[in-house]
Amino acid sequence: MPIKNSFAEMHGEITGWRRHLHENPELLYDVHETAAFVVERLKEFGITDITTGIGRTGVVATIKGKTDTKGRVVGLRADMDALPIEEATGAEYASKVPGKMHACGHDGHTSMLLGAAKYLAETRNFDGTAVLIFQPAEEGGAGAKAMCNDGLMDRWGIQEVYGMHNEPGLSVGEFSICNGASLASSDEFEIIVTGKGGHAAVPHEAVDTTLVAAQILISLQTIVARNVDPVKRVVLTVGTFKTDSEASNVIAHSVRMAGTVRTLDPEYRKIGEERVRRIATDTASAFGASAEVNWDAGYPATINTPDETGYAADAARAVAGTVIDNADPIMPSEDFAYMLEERPGAYISIGNGDSAMCHHPAFDFNDDAIPAGCSWFAELVERRMPAL
Repeated sequence: MPIKNSFAEMHGEITGWRRHLHENPELLYDVHETAAFVVERLKEFGITDITTGIGRTGVVATIKGKTDTKGRVVGLRADMDALPIEEATGAEYASKVPGKMHACGHDGHTSMLLGAAKYLAETRNFDGTAVLIFQPAEEGGAGAKAMCNDGLMDRWGIQEVYGMHNEPGLSVGEFSICNGASLASSDEFEIIVTGKGGHAAVPHEAVDTTLVAAQILISLQTIVARNVDPVKRVVLTVGTFKTDSEASNVIAHSVRMAGTVRTLDPEYRKIGEERVRRIATDTASAFGASAEVNWDAGYPATINTPDETGYAADAARAVAGTVIDNADPIMPSEDFAYMLEERPGAYISIGNGDSAMCHHPAFDFNDDAIPAGCSWFAELVERRMPAL
């Protein structure tokens, strides 16, 4: 079936919610006003089973279907937090908070799940329980992990879980998904190279850390070129390289570099860390310097399970008519991965049209996608827990 008529009728109202959230962005776990707004809307819909403070500032609510004969429970997740970016959209509803904006569309995700909640609370045309998960701190704070650590899956008996993200460049209201790894893991590393500083005129009396660090930087790329199966995906990037001196006639005593390793394959997370440590320490030693490696394990790969990928695609197909169900994986990371480590489920993309990319100061969620996104959440519930 196409977009549900209810969402076409509610489009203006949901757009209003989205723009209110856009004007009032909050970061990481500091989403108190956003969570309060969510709770207020849920209460307006007649939803009474609402729990706050899960994963510090997350909100969990349940909606019972007309019947519950099989004990089925499906989770639907939306993220709530914004980014520390100065907005440049020029929209009349632009951020009112300097240095903060919804540059990744979480205002849209939250509003679409609220729209689905209103519909499901009114119709309850399903047999089971829908669990609505409003999550803080996706943008680097691992809010999904915090909610899972607070017992999200077991406490609410969630059997499968689904999430959705907007995709710039994909036509508005269209959907794309892939089975298996859909987004990469992302780990960060810091390497501090220490040698012996000195005067540029007498390099033989120093241990040139800039040279050593440059050799390490180049050698790190051999991990991708020579340690990874060519048909696998690993991206290693050094994004920061800084010496402890800015003078042109000084050989720096120390150099700090930092970067990320991303992969779709959990096996290569371990290999990546091992090789970064080995290359840094052994290369430094060969030049008479030393290297300290600090490794910060980030989000795991987001891995859609086969059956649930099919269910998500079928719901999208019912809403949009067609769906790209063999989309290529991409290398950004997403903490919904933690939920998928605990339960089967799937993560789908909805088209945001010809917009700026996520995390760009000119990005804005496309409100025209709202009816399709709301419909997908609702359709999924009604398909996975069909009414008697």
